[in-house]
Amino acid sequence: MQQPSVIAIDGPAGAGKSTLGALLAARLGYLYFDTGVMYRALTLAAMRAGLELHDGAALEALAARIPIEVLPAAERDGRQATVRVAGQDVTWAIREREVERNVSQVAAHPGVRRELVRQQQAIGARGRVVMVGRDIGTVVMPAADLKIFLEASLDERARRRSDERPEAAPVQHVRDEIARRDALDQHVLRPAADAVVLGTDGLSPDDEVAWVLAYLAR
Repeated sequence: MQQPSVIAIDGPAGAGKSTLGALLAARLGYLYFDTGVMYRALTLAAMRAGLELHDGAALEALAARIPIEVLPAAERDGRQATVRVAGQDVTWAIREREVERNVSQVAAHPGVRRELVRQQQAIGARGRVVMVGRDIGTVVMPAADLKIFLEASLDERARRRSDERPEAAPVQHVRDEIARRDALDQHVLRPAADAVVLGTDGLSPDDEVAWVLAYLAR
């Protein structure tokens, strides 16, 4: 397979998109871009500004004016990238439970998605990027050269998400949160028609990278 300009990785929360995307980008020398952090960063900014999260117009206006940056990791503290909002490092703040609980509501507003997708497409158009999130292969980068959709059981996703949080988080609590997000995000939890589906239960991140590289080498 010819070396792809854009690799799109989709899948539900906790399926391992970010881990695979970061490792694959590093291996290929591509930009790693997790679109989900933009929605989390906007959610955090809206909460801090006291905006009503049901006010789609206000959230869209905030998305259009507030600078959200996703940069290479600036600290060696387990982060895969550094996320800044208006110049402030919010990399770990966007992983807090309140953000987790509200991000789907914010992302559901059509105007918010329209504005952030516009920003994401501009980044993707530069090429040599591994872009991860949901709706990447179907909406954000429908012409991506390679589309991968990750699948994992709810229990496996809850365990992974609990392990990656900086603060202690009971697995059952995280499982309930993910199940709630799945219910809210049903419309995006589907692979593109031309996506390659990879089940990740029982696979290590290195196994997943090896699988993708073998696929590219066919």
